[in-house]
Amino acid sequence: MANSATSPPISFFSSSIFLTTTSTHQNPKTLFSTFKPISLKPLFHCPNHTSPIRSDLATLPILSFDGSKIGETTLNLKSAPPETSRAVVHRGIITDLQNKRRGTASTLTRGEVRGGGIKPYPQKKTGRARRGSQRTPLRPGGGVVFGPKPRDWTIKINRKEKRLAISTAISSAAVNTVVVEEFGDRFEKPKTKEFIALMKRWGIDPKEKSLFLMTEVSENVKLSSRNIGTLKMLTPRTLNLFDVLNSDKLVFTQAAVDYLNEIYGYDYDGETEVGYEDYEEEEQEQEQEKEGSEDALTSLHWFNSQSIFLAFVLRLNSQQLNLHRQARICFKSGGLDIGIHSNPNTT
Repeated sequence: MANSATSPPISFFSSSIFLTTTSTHQNPKTLFSTFKPISLKPLFHCPNHTSPIRSDLATLPILSFDGSKIGETTLNLKSAPPETSRAVVHRGIITDLQNKRRGTASTLTRGEVRGGGIKPYPQKKTGRARRGSQRTPLRPGGGVVFGPKPRDWTIKINRKEKRLAISTAISSAAVNTVVVEEFGDRFEKPKTKEFIALMKRWGIDPKEKSLFLMTEVSENVKLSSRNIGTLKMLTPRTLNLFDVLNSDKLVFTQAAVDYLNEIYGYDYDGETEVGYEDYEEEEQEQEQEKEGSEDALTSLHWFNSQSIFLAFVLRLNSQQLNLHRQARICFKSGGLDIGIHSNPNTT
């Protein structure tokens, strides 16, 4: 049967993407000493510093106290890219929930339970299983095996990452967001029925979970809304990711929108486009800085290869010397004397 031509196996050093010539088989030791690293240059102009954080701009109508539209406002917040937004929000919500755990649950082991120091009955001659203590976990009133102990459940998260999670969650809920005018001074006295009627005028179902964000909450508004179980009245100090994700409707005042744009908004300061000439100058400066490091790296690889070759030669020479050596064992008075000589003719 004729032998079919088979292609050589692909390995790290035989792959063509790591070589600059057409040869597919080279000595791995000569790669670093012969060729220099290939500098990959962009085929088209792109900024050097590209931020993965994007800006979600949403235009929202402003509703008056009677429910009519009186203007528009923009909500421009930072948002994580789609491929990482779920991970960022998940990390933020897990941090909030985990940091609320007190971690005070505690149980007693068999060594901490009071009593049980005496052996209940003798080891033998009873016909029963041996038992050393009445506080064994197998008995009622005994210790607990692998029970909870006080521990600290808090985990850390970066401040920017936490703010990015909140802004991503708010920007993703822009469709269910309502912006209203300031209504804190409209309530002369606490009245829950009037507050529910106000929510209906804004198109908010009192049975749905809603979140109100206001910079200042008056006492009458607070007392009027506290009896509504599906409503959360928050301020910038109490704003959290869990309540944002747990709400069906978000209601912001104009002052709250300004606060969100200031704290969680996208900062355009310093975001200037880089011209093609500036990009070329920066690229030349980077190449000049890399030349010294590449030369040092090449010399280091060459020194390592020469060191490996020298060590290999020294090892061969030592093996040849060991073959020519001869061990002489001499028994002298009461002891054993071992002498090693390189010359076999030496007596």
